[in-house]
Amino acid sequence: MAARCSRWVRLSVWTGTRPPSARRTLAPGFHQQFSTQTTPQICVVGSGPAGFYTAQHLLKHHTQAQVDIYEKQFVPFGLVRFGVAPDHPEVKNVINTFTQTARSERCAFRGNVVVGRDVTVPELREAYHAVVLSYGAEDHRALGIPGEELPGVCSARAFVGWYNGLPENQELAPDLSCDTAVILGQGNVALDVARILLTPPEHLEKTDITEAALGVLRQSQVKTVWIVGRRGPLQVAFTIKELREMIQLPGTRPILDPADFLGLQDKIKEVPRPRKRLTELLLRTAVEKLGAEEAARQASASRAWGLRFFRSPQQVLPSPDGQRVAGIRLAVTRLEGVGEATRAVPTGETEDLPCGLVLSSVGYKSRPIDPSVPFDPKLGVIPNTEGRVVDAPGLYCSGWVKTGPTGVIATTMTDSFLTSQALLQDLKAGLLPAGPRPGYTAIQALLSSRGIQPISFSDWEKLDAEEASRGRDSGKPREKLVDSQEMLRLLGH
Repeated sequence: MAARCSRWVRLSVWTGTRPPSARRTLAPGFHQQFSTQTTPQICVVGSGPAGFYTAQHLLKHHTQAQVDIYEKQFVPFGLVRFGVAPDHPEVKNVINTFTQTARSERCAFRGNVVVGRDVTVPELREAYHAVVLSYGAEDHRALGIPGEELPGVCSARAFVGWYNGLPENQELAPDLSCDTAVILGQGNVALDVARILLTPPEHLEKTDITEAALGVLRQSQVKTVWIVGRRGPLQVAFTIKELREMIQLPGTRPILDPADFLGLQDKIKEVPRPRKRLTELLLRTAVEKLGAEEAARQASASRAWGLRFFRSPQQVLPSPDGQRVAGIRLAVTRLEGVGEATRAVPTGETEDLPCGLVLSSVGYKSRPIDPSVPFDPKLGVIPNTEGRVVDAPGLYCSGWVKTGPTGVIATTMTDSFLTSQALLQDLKAGLLPAGPRPGYTAIQALLSSRGIQPISFSDWEKLDAEEASRGRDSGKPREKLVDSQEMLRLLGH
């Protein structure tokens, strides 16, 4: 679904070449050592990139392992489906790789199963030789400021879920009748949200954005979007690809204050190349004189977006009747420290920015899944050593619940491979339960007794075909199903 973000965090496509850190080979004869042993029964909780890459690596490096993937949604793929922007279809190509994994005869997808509610982690650990928690970062970080609960304030995570068809966000109904929106945070998700708010709706009509979201965006009155960060141009968390898309967005012009970039030319000589290229593009956009063609394009633009630096949210300001957001009070900040340790501190000054919509994009966080699983609420991760959950033999984690919500899909892939490698090493060393385990047979009986009907991957493929069929009628790649009851009816459940 994520955000990234950090990225509710941009996902980038894995081309098939493993990064050097993931190219560790297993010991010679590794496969053979298991040939006469019990079939390892392994379950993975979560079917986003971390879950699928973990399963892929396990299946590839152990020729007998059976892997069951549990997912609380009816449909697989997590942030690839619910987090990647609809106008970035190339990033979703990784779904083809995940589909190959799911179709393996030694892999099974079990959707519509909420681990921690429908089945507990101890029950999974009893049924499987090993359990890998890969359920991602399902929550957003709160701002913790007065007025955050006002109508017109929502998380970027919920907004992204709304336009991407995440069932739990379909009641969001964002009010886009205002002319100014403020996004708090300067990561890729913030730019995704700004871009969707400002893109001419006709440019989104051929994407997989939901028809309901498109209808609301067609009526949108939003003309200006401010993207606010507490630090400066050198500390933005978005990448150059997303910035370039914003600069080139049809019908819009950028607003950058040249004063924010004073003295930056000397500082960028020492920063790493990707950061240098990004900052140079920001600098050019802020201070260079426009050519005649670009000047004419910007002059005719009906919408604008701007980056506000050195500003930290202090309070959401209510309308006179107190019924909705009317603005946001920002503390003016300055930077202290150097390099990675640079932090923003308040100067004592404030600034009020009028707006009718506030979207918080200050990061994602994981939730604890089960009382039996250790969890660090401050860091929002499961305490682990190289993916092995602390003090819980046979329990592992991968992805954002292991590392925190950071990185792109390639980093998640590498991380997931390392977790599955640790699991296989423990299996080889005899550190996991010996003897047969019932695996899904035991869990199926429990779910059946609790009235839970899991969704299989072949069920998903029927829903997938229905979405594609509905999309064809309007020239879209798909029209996403967002109603759980309708999905069950289509499946005859």
